Amino acid sequence: MNITYKSIAPIFSSACLAAGTFLFAACGGNGTDDDANGASSDNGLSLKQLVIALKANKNPEKMLAEKESLEKYLSEKLARQVKVIIPTSSAAIVESFKNGTLDIGYLSSTDAARNLDDAAASILLIHLKNGNPHYNSIWLSLKDKDYGSIEDLKDKPVAFASHSSTSGFLIPTWDLSKRGLVGSQKALTDYFSQTIYGTGYVSAVEKVLSGEVEAAAVSDYVYKGDNKYLSDKQKAKLKIVQEQGPVPSHTICYRLSLSAADRDVIRQTLLGMNEDNPELRDKVFNGELVTVDPEEHLKVTREALEVQKTLKP
Repeated sequence: MNITYKSIAPIFSSACLAAGTFLFAACGGNGTDDDANGASSDNGLSLKQLVIALKANKNPEKMLAEKESLEKYLSEKLARQVKVIIPTSSAAIVESFKNGTLDIGYLSSTDAARNLDDAAASILLIHLKNGNPHYNSIWLSLKDKDYGSIEDLKDKPVAFASHSSTSGFLIPTWDLSKRGLVGSQKALTDYFSQTIYGTGYVSAVEKVLSGEVEAAAVSDYVYKGDNKYLSDKQKAKLKIVQEQGPVPSHTICYRLSLSAADRDVIRQTLLGMNEDNPELRDKVFNGELVTVDPEEHLKVTREALEVQKTLKP
């Protein structure tokens, strides 16, 4: 089934989504009289409602189940209404953090870096992949293709997961630049015969499986991990052409206007998933949740973003 993440919007129809932007204010009730100082009459969360955004990077039906499970879990733990939304684009997240209509966002390190650089949010937690705060980006091709590295894909059509993907665009282009294959005088379209952008990992890989492109850049866990993204049948038709990285793992960010008291309550509640619901934690956040130094975690991402600015458009 050829699923694109544009199809998520009707599945998650809500007053919080309209015309591809967040209208979280319509969800109502985030602020309280105690918001300014973070006080709460029951020593819990001062917010009437917690709004959380998840990345739309998996099968929509699976994400719907995860959305509902996370809402139920956090609502019970926090004794507050929890609204989990799944936007089809991360473009409006910065503004939503700034205007206070989004409290928590599960973001790639690229989106996190942009939020931090715009003084809109900071990192609350990250997830570990196989015990590490990072993973790899990979190029996938059909198994019967004779490709052994990115050099073999010169003058071939390729797909990137999306313009905003860290592992599916930023780190692969950073690697291409380090190899001298692209740069200020040579664009991606000068090296590849065609560059196509998907709406997520699955859509990019589907272009390989259909023969539309010769390879796709995605996260290593799309192929190496469980079947959240690809089936065993799909994986059997694919192979890894090349790995590059490291890719800083995804982040859970909070809006800067969130009080310190509320921030601590949310952090401890999410960390509690490590002990009392690791299954849901892994489904939603892809691994153990830990605290990190935000600047150190985003170091590679920021370096790659600076390199990207120098590339020929």
